[in-house]
Amino acid sequence: MRATTDDLTNLLRMQQIDLDLLKAKKKLEELPQRATILAARQKKRAIEQKRDQVGELRAKAEAKASKLEGEDADLAEKQRRVQEAIDGSRGDYRNVEAHTKELNGFAKRRNTLEEELTKLGEELAKIQGVQDQVSRALAEIEKQEKAAIASFQQEGGALQADIGRMTANRETLSAELSDELRDAYDRTAARTGGVAVGLLTEGRCGVCRTVIDGGRLIDLKAEAPLGTCPHCKRLLVVM
Repeated sequence: MRATTDDLTNLLRMQQIDLDLLKAKKKLEELPQRATILAARQKKRAIEQKRDQVGELRAKAEAKASKLEGEDADLAEKQRRVQEAIDGSRGDYRNVEAHTKELNGFAKRRNTLEEELTKLGEELAKIQGVQDQVSRALAEIEKQEKAAIASFQQEGGALQADIGRMTANRETLSAELSDELRDAYDRTAARTGGVAVGLLTEGRCGVCRTVIDGGRLIDLKAEAPLGTCPHCKRLLVVM
């Protein structure tokens, strides 16, 4: 394969950049902040679900309390009206007796309502306590998530900047190669995990370390300065 000394230099530099890019991308992917952020968001969703459930309980309890309070207010108004009727009965015993029984019924029901409202008040106080706990837990997990994101942006941003710089350098080197040489390198790099070029050293491929026998070695040297390893099929610099 036809290649100049500059081509060989560019190929080896591209290979080093590709290996450095693989390391940088792997490091970016494996930053511990990713796992922290993911775990925080999962926990946050669970806490938000709990918050919504508790909110529904509170809404039901408040609706029930509002209904009971409304009934109690209606009974209080009825008591007032019955008492006015008693006061205006002018000694009508039967009328007073009937209204008094009515008042007693109202009073009994209002006592029951008071007990139910007291229980609801206690229930709402407990719900408020749970809501306060949920709010604190949510604030704490959001704080952790925010800190992890800031850390990831700082460390990950530096890695992304390095990746961008290396990618630009690689594109510059790649543009200086012939189409044939660039395609051969890219295909080999994709097949071999980024190590596409080796050096012929003491009759061996510098990558797979396999000894190249006499006849193949003669043919390979005839392809100098760039051939192909007969074993691993990598590009082989022959000096």
